[in-house]
Amino acid sequence: MKLKKIAIAIVVFTLTSCNGQPSKKVETLDAVSFSKKIEATPNPQILDVRTPEEFAAEHIERAQNVNWLSNDFVTNASKFDKSKPVFVYCKIGGRSHQAAEKLAQLGFTQIIELEGGFLKWDAAGLSKPSAKRVGISKEQYATLLNSDKKVLIDFYAEWCAPCKKMTPYLLKMEKELGDKLVIIRLDADKNKSLLSEMKISELPTLLLYENKQLKWQHSGYISESDLKKQL
Repeated sequence: MKLKKIAIAIVVFTLTSCNGQPSKKVETLDAVSFSKKIEATPNPQILDVRTPEEFAAEHIERAQNVNWLSNDFVTNASKFDKSKPVFVYCKIGGRSHQAAEKLAQLGFTQIIELEGGFLKWDAAGLSKPSAKRVGISKEQYATLLNSDKKVLIDFYAEWCAPCKKMTPYLLKMEKELGDKLVIIRLDADKNKSLLSEMKISELPTLLLYENKQLKWQHSGYISESDLKKQL
């Protein structure tokens, strides 16, 4: 029995020594570091793995759109030089993380992923200023808080998985707690200017107000029970 365990241990050790360490490196950088690395790289390969619609609305300068959700992602990504650094980003990081892992499998030798996606890039002030306003103004946002009830603002997006998971119970709470709570859901893609001004860089983001004063804020998924504790 002991000899069998020793033999298994030797096999595991051998396999780990040969194959345990990944041969491809994925480096995750914050927005500022990501930007600096792009500038320091000659002719950088920048992959925006969002949808064409998202890319058309706004993107990092010199980026090329290679939609992670399309059936031809591998074919399109394989056209880039695998021996040179490739920069990858999406909206908040979910798709870019998956894309980076796939690029590593395809043989890319250096993959740099933008932590937190384009929302973090925008929040860091790295986006090009736009004269066109998208969505409501901060003044209009302030009027949403005019209530003698508590006001819960939910910044969400249709493509955001945690947002989708939270939607059913938020709609239920809107009916159940309507006598003491107002829930207002704002589509992040339709209110990009407001998100930028408020430095909101994660989705979903919940903000709870009472008498127009911010009492609580949370970014990312939260369960129904945990949210009710804050109310």
